[in-house]
Amino acid sequence: MSATPTSGVSRLVEAIVPGRLGPDFRWLWSGFAASNLADGILLAAGPLLVTSISREPIAVALAIFLQRLPWLLLGVVAGAIIDRTDRRRLIMAVNSGRALVLASLAVAVATDSLTLPFLYATMFLIGIAETFADNAGGTLVAVTVPSRVLGQANARLMGTRVVTNEFGGPPVGAFLFTFGMAVPFGVNAVLFALAVVLVSRIELTAGDIERRGRRHLRGDVAEGVRWLWNHPPVRTLAMLITVFNITFGAAFSIWVLYALERLGLDERGFGLLMAASAVGGLTGSVVFTRLERRFAYATLLRAGLVIETLTHLGLALTRSPVVAGAVMALFGLHAATWGSVSTTIRMRAVPPALLGRVTSVYMIGSVGAFAIGTLIGGVLAQRFGIVSPFLFAFAGAAVTTALVWRSIPQVAHAGEVDPDDHEVDLGQPVH
Repeated sequence: MSATPTSGVSRLVEAIVPGRLGPDFRWLWSGFAASNLADGILLAAGPLLVTSISREPIAVALAIFLQRLPWLLLGVVAGAIIDRTDRRRLIMAVNSGRALVLASLAVAVATDSLTLPFLYATMFLIGIAETFADNAGGTLVAVTVPSRVLGQANARLMGTRVVTNEFGGPPVGAFLFTFGMAVPFGVNAVLFALAVVLVSRIELTAGDIERRGRRHLRGDVAEGVRWLWNHPPVRTLAMLITVFNITFGAAFSIWVLYALERLGLDERGFGLLMAASAVGGLTGSVVFTRLERRFAYATLLRAGLVIETLTHLGLALTRSPVVAGAVMALFGLHAATWGSVSTTIRMRAVPPALLGRVTSVYMIGSVGAFAIGTLIGGVLAQRFGIVSPFLFAFAGAAVTTALVWRSIPQVAHAGEVDPDDHEVDLGQPVH
């Protein structure tokens, strides 16, 4: 007897989000997919909207900076709030806010009343929402999935982010932008509203919601910072991601200008170039379970350091869209693998009650450093040309890789070692 359509759908769902990850994870994954598709659309449509007003490198970089700035201003406080709040409801609230902000942006574009200051303000508000939503989403994974399958859950989320945020979203955003500049932002508003509905289906027990109403917020913040600083492996991982996101932010702050002016692509070509990294990223997320079984985390992290360093050099040297696309495909494979490994290490190492605060400090080094990097890249490109941010990124990544290389094994075992037994830091090799 042939399989029914229903059984076919069930097998597909089981392949994407296995039942052993739990029903709550399936709802979390669905909301994650919807919101990341919206983010992917914005990745292409946002820069294109800025270039429709100004093609000054600093103007393009400033829009990206303002979207990341809230991580620097609110990141640690957001983590403390998340640890004392119903994380599910918090995600629903901020995604509702994103839907309203993007709907307002769509109206402004459609009525030809958009100004650069209004666009900058919109990006800043979206960044505030992301500061809370991204952090809270990560902590929900840790309380909805058993520790033994955290690697698989993170790989599934990483693969979904690649497919929606990097592979599907940018080409769709670029296409919708050519169809009508207001359209991608209206679609974004709808997707964030859908994410609210999906996340609302998650059911958390009372024990999963950390309540700290009797303590001062400042004390909660200090506790999270202290824990990270006193845990050398996780501290090193945070310092590493900080440096690499400064270099990465510098290089990709003018990504749209690099594609349009150096590679000679049009708007749709820009969307396809952004999707190139998703090809490798999707491959990395699909094969991650095999990589996890075959290679030590330290080996995967070291391979990632080399790939990221050479990515910047390759992009600086080429003018070919094909070569640039191939470089970004390899970078995508590295990003998916690195993201799955580093997230799993952190989730296993950090106590659940501290996860929101420690993750927020870590994310300041990730997203906040990216924001700083975008300003550096914008200034470099404005003064020395489009290629200069990539050369800066290559040099910074190469030096960092050399300094941290021998410390990677202890970082890879952050969830397994006693932090009092090992001192690991950048530039201090472990023997």
